[in-house]
Amino acid sequence: MAREFTRTQRVADQIQKDLAQLIQRQIKDPRVGMVTVSYVKVAKDLGYADVYVTVMPFGAQTDEEQTVKESLSVLNKAAGFLRHELARGIKLRVMPQLRFHFDESVDRGRRLHSLITQVNQPEPGSEPADDSADKADEE
Repeated sequence: MAREFTRTQRVADQIQKDLAQLIQRQIKDPRVGMVTVSYVKVAKDLGYADVYVTVMPFGAQTDEEQTVKESLSVLNKAAGFLRHELARGIKLRVMPQLRFHFDESVDRGRRLHSLITQVNQPEPGSEPADDSADKADEE
């Protein structure tokens, strides 16, 4: 009988949950925007964990790309501290090295959504389709 979740997936889920709380409570650097841990992928040998985050710009910072770069820089520099804190809560023989990456899937989804809404909206000046001919055929 196959297990629904592998051990590495369970470890990844726990790291995601604990890391989200640690970043929120322990990282006080003002360069870190509102960070959400969207996904964690742990290597089979538990050597490393790729942590995918989304970053919301805040305050006067409007340059999203700069906010993302600064947040990732701070998180990667704090990776040792975060790894140590995770090891205190999760009992593993080896705690994976943390590598932070920007999760582009949310941004890609936003772009696709805006493209779809642009396509579905009628062009200015064009008349809406007249359904009266279709209704006459049905009668």
